[in-house]
Amino acid sequence: MSKNVRNLSFRKGMEDNLFENLAETQSETGGLDQEKIKSLADKYLIGNANAYGAATFYDFLNPEKSNKKVFTCAGSACMLAGTQKELHQCLEKHFDASEIGEVYCLGRCYENNAFHINGLNYSGDDIQQIDALKTGKVKALPDHYHVGSMGKGILTDPKITHELCERTLTQLLERDPDALLAEISESGLRGRGGAGFPLGIKLAGVKKEVADQKYIVCNADEGDPGAFSDRYLMEQRAHLVLFGMAVSGYITGATESVLYIRAEYPEAIEITRQAAESFNKLYPYTKANGEVVDHKIFVVKAQGAYICGEETALLSSLEGLRPEVRTRPPFPVQYGLFGKPTAVNNVETLANLHFILTEGGAAYKAVGTAKSSGTKLLSLDSHFNRPGLYEVDMGTPLSVAIRELGGGHKEPVKAFHIGGPLGGLVPMSKIDDLTIDFETFAANGFLLGHASILSIPTRFPLVEYLEHLFAFTAHESCGKCFPCRIGSTRGKELLQKAQTSDYKIDRELWNDLIDTLEKGSLCALGGGLPLPVKNAMQYFPEELGVYFK
Repeated sequence: MSKNVRNLSFRKGMEDNLFENLAETQSETGGLDQEKIKSLADKYLIGNANAYGAATFYDFLNPEKSNKKVFTCAGSACMLAGTQKELHQCLEKHFDASEIGEVYCLGRCYENNAFHINGLNYSGDDIQQIDALKTGKVKALPDHYHVGSMGKGILTDPKITHELCERTLTQLLERDPDALLAEISESGLRGRGGAGFPLGIKLAGVKKEVADQKYIVCNADEGDPGAFSDRYLMEQRAHLVLFGMAVSGYITGATESVLYIRAEYPEAIEITRQAAESFNKLYPYTKANGEVVDHKIFVVKAQGAYICGEETALLSSLEGLRPEVRTRPPFPVQYGLFGKPTAVNNVETLANLHFILTEGGAAYKAVGTAKSSGTKLLSLDSHFNRPGLYEVDMGTPLSVAIRELGGGHKEPVKAFHIGGPLGGLVPMSKIDDLTIDFETFAANGFLLGHASILSIPTRFPLVEYLEHLFAFTAHESCGKCFPCRIGSTRGKELLQKAQTSDYKIDRELWNDLIDTLEKGSLCALGGGLPLPVKNAMQYFPEELGVYFK
């Protein structure tokens, strides 16, 4: 069934995209317009149930949430900061409790107190203007956070402008695509979304495929609570991201690119759309030898689903299907968007290509470590004395990032959750053993991931934090595989029961649950959850031991 809908969706392609049309079926009075859903199903020759089932998956389209007028951030950073309870109480003075919803996460982890109203995000002291925000008299408010770098400073370099990127792109379109791919391969650039897969191999895989259409997809669905590096790039360095997409298209022979960006980043959506319009005006481009190169960048607004950060769920979403994880193989490089060869890369990965293709792959390779070349963006939460976004060379000691760049902490901290909800939970005692790279994190039983650094204060119960992780996974699971869908709920229930009664969790049962999640889940949402749980059990046995027998 999914393959049939996928092929039917491809008939209209990205110019008349099924997913975006589904988003437009929202009724002005709330919920989904059933007549629009039926009309859309007829237009694409798909079942009404297919269209309705896909649309209702998303937080911002689900009819049960259509009455929500304001959303508070329920992400890990805001929870750990303890700001959201007071924020919610303040909002209840202006809205009925049923009109207040929750989202994960708004990317305001550096100051918290985050909420979303009338299509825009706010945080910090913005709640003091809630009367004006509610009526729309005040719209966007200034949003400031510290941005710094230590080392090469590739992505935070202010000298790389939009105009420069467009000029560079037209120059590179005159070069041999194979030569450009060779530079990327030599650079050793690995994916910055978490998996660390070499970009050169992925692009080469799409390039060698023979197909009537190929795609470049930028995964900008940065849903990891605590991470805001992609948001920074899209709002302040959109030209670097779009340059990376366009040049990847030229190298692989893909004539269309798609930037899939989360609805929770409304400011970034507008900025990238404007920048994409400018890049699209460069095409069709006629080379000096008369060859014509065509390419078009589409910016697609997501509708609220963390699972769409997983590449195959993202592709299904773009096709207008329910965003469920696909089994692999086949991999996206052979069977991706609409069943066509597709390179899916995250925002930060693509943003590195301007430096690599202007300074050379060897110059990029010289930065960082032998196996983790280049730089990495770090997101530091509000517990730091100097929270914000920092760029460091790979191989930089984690302790330097925490003590020097972040300036230490405002209160005692016992652990760090690094790399999003599926990343490793690093105790304070281990920070001197780690450097910012893929290898040392893996060797010590952690995961660098997105490199967001969430601080867990000494005062915050770890059992409560683990319950939060299970609840997050249960809420965001696509539901396709049993281990993730059921296991995350059972883990949440066990931890809740242990905290609210004399019940002690059986360790054999617990270990079996964790093992099943890790080995049986189709993707990293269920499969990655056990990592921070096992880290917590290993490094904090006394604190957590009272809940187990």
